[in-house]
Amino acid sequence: MLTGVVLGTALGLAELAFLLVAWPARLVPAARPAAGRGLAWLVALERARLARWLDHRTTRGPGGYGFLLARAASGLLGGYVCAAGLFVSGLLLFGGLLDLLGGESQPVPVSLPGVRLVTSSGMLGLTGGAVLLALVTFTGLALAQLERRLADHFLGPGSHELMRRRIAELTSTRSGIVKAVDDERRRIERDLHDGVQQRGIALAMLLGRARHTDDHERIADLVGQAYTESRTLLDELRSVAWRIYPTALDELGLRAALAGVAERSSVPVTVHYGLAGRPVSETETALYFVAREAITNAVKHAAARDILVVLSEDERTVSVAISDDGEGGADPAGGGLSGLARRVLALDGEFTVDSPAGGPTRVAATLPKAPPCG
Repeated sequence: MLTGVVLGTALGLAELAFLLVAWPARLVPAARPAAGRGLAWLVALERARLARWLDHRTTRGPGGYGFLLARAASGLLGGYVCAAGLFVSGLLLFGGLLDLLGGESQPVPVSLPGVRLVTSSGMLGLTGGAVLLALVTFTGLALAQLERRLADHFLGPGSHELMRRRIAELTSTRSGIVKAVDDERRRIERDLHDGVQQRGIALAMLLGRARHTDDHERIADLVGQAYTESRTLLDELRSVAWRIYPTALDELGLRAALAGVAERSSVPVTVHYGLAGRPVSETETALYFVAREAITNAVKHAAARDILVVLSEDERTVSVAISDDGEGGADPAGGGLSGLARRVLALDGEFTVDSPAGGPTRVAATLPKAPPCG
């Protein structure tokens, strides 16, 4: 670490010389490319020094002249303090050791409050050198920490900060996906209670009334109503099962599942499918639920007349964007959209909602092609 600080002193001197030349040269258009190359070279040297001697790796931030100016100041001031301290402490330790080994050490009185001691000059030199060396070491630690903070500020967060942020993100998304699962369970229970259960009660009442009457025409009428109610009950069950998880998604893929959503919608839905192959299962499921929930919201709440779903991809990500011409005003903090956001964030994706009052509304999600590692 001390080697890194001392090297930073020499590099700070070079950076100061560069700034004195390059800063005025930036005013000359022909000199700007050379100044830019020199800046990039010095920043690369700083990254290498930080990684090799201070165990601090940064992201690919731009750096810039501000970083070099701060680095030159801290490197020259702190580095030369450390170098001077090391030099003086080395002289004291070496001189004290020579005095002790050569027998030339002289007694030196040392007065402390309430105590009077007599020690040798050699021992005093060794003690002073050791104390100064300890101070230099603590100063080096402080300078190394300052170097790391400057790098984080100008070059982007370091590896430890990135790890801390990742842990916080994983903790947040883990609790978010648990909440999303709980919300989905409540929705399923509500669908079963308000839809399927009520249909079942109505069916039981019709059959009970038919059982307790002797009028054949009345029985036939009640049985006919019970048959109609049973068909409606089956449709409700299929709808609830489809909202939980569509079998077509596993069997036929995302294109077929979204085609089914479009067919069931009471508003025209156009799907532009631009994916070359099937995404991994987790990503495919998230894309499906984002599209389905956005379509459902547009039909129920936005009074939309037309809905467009566009799926696209690049080398690393897949995206879905759902646009409608409805009234807008969708609340990203609402139950459905916030649940989708938690699902997408749990897969290291990005989720955005743009819905100004009066419309239009655009809901988009971008997810990595590779599933997250943990």
